[in-house]
Amino acid sequence: MSGNEESNERCLGLIGGLGVGATIHYYQELVKEHSARGRVPSLLIVHADVNRVLRDAATGETRQLAAYLAELLERLSSAGARIAAIPAVTPHICMAELLEISPIPLVSLPAAILHEIQTRQLKRVALFGTRFTMETRMFGQLPGVEVVVPSADEVDLIHAAYVQIVNAGCGTEEHYQRLRAIAHALYERERVEAVVLAGTELSLIFNETNTDFPHIDGTRVHIAAIMRDLLAV
Repeated sequence: MSGNEESNERCLGLIGGLGVGATIHYYQELVKEHSARGRVPSLLIVHADVNRVLRDAATGETRQLAAYLAELLERLSSAGARIAAIPAVTPHICMAELLEISPIPLVSLPAAILHEIQTRQLKRVALFGTRFTMETRMFGQLPGVEVVVPSADEVDLIHAAYVQIVNAGCGTEEHYQRLRAIAHALYERERVEAVVLAGTELSLIFNETNTDFPHIDGTRVHIAAIMRDLLAV
């Protein structure tokens, strides 16, 4: 839904489809956040090619990826968006290049997670997400934080589960129990202070009622950051 000139809401643009389940979750949660404030959101969504994004990320073609995302942001900007966000972690691998060419301000997911880590004064965390996210310690975008990489076998299991959730647009009890067991193992073995749910699709299986280990919900803190920026007028 797009806003109109009489609305006081800044129009938000989302680059969706990376994957679909997370895009739907962001949409639903943003509507809830606006409704709780007695507001109606002004929102636009453009659908990205997930295979193209993952291919560029895997091969390290960050400038090529940034150029593609900038094209999508230009479409959002032309349609009326004044601020934008990407409801997926992996595309943020090109954030430095993208910020240089984006036609509108971006609310960075890694920056929102870093802010939460610093607010909670955490020093040692682990990440759950794609292989790219875990092995690059979220692309080196968490300065000053010790990021523990799970074992090779654990990375394989987390990545495989995450890709399955992305492709299906939902998670299963098996995914939940597998990832929960690894989280507890990292907490006990590595003495991490929290596990960062650094994959937006993880919000489809973990929530406030069933996450029984110290954690940071990357999706939740990103949505909170989006709302802060939208209302900062």
